[in-house]
Amino acid sequence: MKKLPFDLDLSGKTVVITGGGGVLCSGFAKTVAACKANVAILDLKVEAAQAVADEINKDGGKAIAIGANVLEKASMEAAKKVVDETFGGCDILINGAGGNNPKGSTTKDYLEEADLENDADISGIKTFFDLDPDGVSFVFNLNFLGTLIPTQVFAKDMAKRENSSIINISSMNAFRPLTRIPAYSGAKAAVSNFTQWLAVHFSKVGIRVNAIAPGFFSTQQNKALLYNPDGSLSARSEKIIAHTPMGRFGVPEDLDGALLFLLNDKASGFVNGVVIPVDGGFAAYSGV
Repeated sequence: MKKLPFDLDLSGKTVVITGGGGVLCSGFAKTVAACKANVAILDLKVEAAQAVADEINKDGGKAIAIGANVLEKASMEAAKKVVDETFGGCDILINGAGGNNPKGSTTKDYLEEADLENDADISGIKTFFDLDPDGVSFVFNLNFLGTLIPTQVFAKDMAKRENSSIINISSMNAFRPLTRIPAYSGAKAAVSNFTQWLAVHFSKVGIRVNAIAPGFFSTQQNKALLYNPDGSLSARSEKIIAHTPMGRFGVPEDLDGALLFLLNDKASGFVNGVVIPVDGGFAAYSGV
């Protein structure tokens, strides 16, 4: 069973995690399982969710895997039915599904005059003017609607339970947009704003809503982007580390403290509508 930075007893509670087959969210699943919660791991790739559930169950926890699409309300409702039948309902919702798409990204940090004459299909240089509206829409929907729809489905019953909590996953991009990824930065800014809106909207029915904003985390999924084949940092990674006061990438375990704090009603019962950056100081650093 996963070792935690401090104890939190979630016995009898059920945690639903969207995107639970991913690197960071599978870490969340193992963390709450170590707190004795029942865990429902939702993911578009059910095999990824099942691998996490199998690991938790092997370690003595209680977890189920459910294939589900956060962009389809019917899919979320079907997942909720399974959660209700298996665990009796949801107490804590972690909206972890999200991501980026190359169609919503540029290939350069800055637009230069020469780029205006280039054909993106020939040069391989994609500027702001070459962004695919459908790609931008996909990124926004995955992150924003992918948070809104599961909340619509699960939160109605959560309002009838004690100490219910919703944790959204934003990004440090929401504080300061990164070059090249306007769609993802904008979408995560929307998630942060929506977190605050939900916190106010649900405040009279006892559901606290907060968010965690991870910075740059080194995982197997982004290893090829952050490191060169010889193991050295890529050029973009050099910039990241230079602008991270703590001088390193995060690891999934770095998120445990923020998650457990926000889920501990005794510790954070009056904390509502906040977005906690876990980024080694990246968002706070001006570069000077």
